[in-house]
Amino acid sequence: MRLSVSCSFFLFFSSRFLTMADGKPSFTVDEALVAMGFGKFQLYVLAYAGMGWIGEAMEMMLLSFVGPAVQSLWNLSSRQESFITSVVFAGMLIGAYSWGIVSDKHGRRKGFIITAVVTFVAGFLSSFSPSYTWLIILRCLVGLGLGGGPVLASWYLEFIPAPSRGTWMVVFSAFWTVGTIFEASLAWLVMPRLGWRWLLAFSSIPSSLLLLFYRWTSESPRYLILQGRKAEALSILEKIARMNGTQLPPGDLSSELDTELEENKNLPTEKTLLLKPGEVGEAVLVSKTVLPADKEAGFSLLALLSPTLINRTLLLWVVFFGNAFAYYGVVLLTTELTSSHNRCYPTEKKLLNSNDVNYRDVFIASFAEVPGLLLSAAMVDRLGRKVSMASMLFTCCFFLLPLLSHQSPFITTALLFGGRICISAAFTVVYIYAPEIYPTAVRTTGVGVASSVGRIGGVLCPLVAVGLVHGCHQTIAVLLFEIVILVSGICVCLFPFETSGRDLTDSISASKESPSASV
Repeated sequence: MRLSVSCSFFLFFSSRFLTMADGKPSFTVDEALVAMGFGKFQLYVLAYAGMGWIGEAMEMMLLSFVGPAVQSLWNLSSRQESFITSVVFAGMLIGAYSWGIVSDKHGRRKGFIITAVVTFVAGFLSSFSPSYTWLIILRCLVGLGLGGGPVLASWYLEFIPAPSRGTWMVVFSAFWTVGTIFEASLAWLVMPRLGWRWLLAFSSIPSSLLLLFYRWTSESPRYLILQGRKAEALSILEKIARMNGTQLPPGDLSSELDTELEENKNLPTEKTLLLKPGEVGEAVLVSKTVLPADKEAGFSLLALLSPTLINRTLLLWVVFFGNAFAYYGVVLLTTELTSSHNRCYPTEKKLLNSNDVNYRDVFIASFAEVPGLLLSAAMVDRLGRKVSMASMLFTCCFFLLPLLSHQSPFITTALLFGGRICISAAFTVVYIYAPEIYPTAVRTTGVGVASSVGRIGGVLCPLVAVGLVHGCHQTIAVLLFEIVILVSGICVCLFPFETSGRDLTDSISASKESPSASV
């Protein structure tokens, strides 16, 4: 028996040595991206994905203006006004989960092109809504399309070299800030002169640009190699190298799947030695089927709740819920607490426009996202994802604390400005961290489901930010925001590992340990 074991190990190491000596060297997608660097190709991908991010930000930001406008036009109750926002989040809840699964099964490109079509068509048609009911239906469809935002984020992430991933994801998040500021500016110009219908029509333009330039986009090589389409993945990597003016590493393209299959095939065990010669082929065949089964499991929601992923999944759900609840709450509070229709604490100066929204204050508050981006860019790679998120969430609690009691419009705007800096920075980082903790097999599904849970926070948020404030319960509303943000910060501290500067994993089995550090 000892002789048999010794011979097996000798044959194993001999075969490994011969493979290294006679075979070509190999490289992974991560190694190829690091070798090629961030260049012209990634800038094109950034511009395309960024346009989608601008469109989503504009469609979300306009909810602050359309609600008060149609309330005056159709004599809506505060509950009906808040429902306009809630149905968008309800649509996003369904869309984020659905498009994530579509993207993991059929490719990133198919995932985000369908969402762009739905968002543009429903967004443009909603500007012609003849009644409140039609507006609700069409805005829900817009939310369904907007649920594909995580697909674009994951697609872009999979083209970025690991060492600079955090910084370039913050740059990507800057497009959201551009969208919010542009929407606030557009509303300030369009609403008093042309009305809310023109605002809805203009806000659908970025989604139409995604359709226009779709033919020039490339599929993610990570997705292709996971599907066994190695030649297509290599072709895209070669295209990246040409556009960036660099070269691929020498050798053949490989993946984690190849490595694990090779290890399972060659690794001798006691069980292997006891098999008869004719049964060895069957044992190898069994070892080869383990990973494909693992890959198929990745397309199921149950895979996110497997022992390997359940801890990070549940924590991420809480953090997404808290971030979405707080972010959109701060946006809506900026409108509600500084508007003249706040009958509990009417503002000192009545507004001159018929839509009853202080566009100046909303415009100023939108610029809070700029320092939020700068903060996240400064921290995300230096301090890590976890420290960045936690510190921003706890600081946001500090800014909102004085709003437990009524403050002057100036103080209120200043506090909400500070709170929005922090929560936008935290939201930026969580959209970087979320795709990094999942393997490619379930990345868009995992981020999509987490985003769906965040949309639940968005659905409930208007009931707090609009309903309670209109009911003169500002203290209770702000207290709920404080509790949710605090719990989210605690959950961030409990995340299992830091992902800054680490390679992305491809298969679920490779995610049992934290991702390996990038060289």
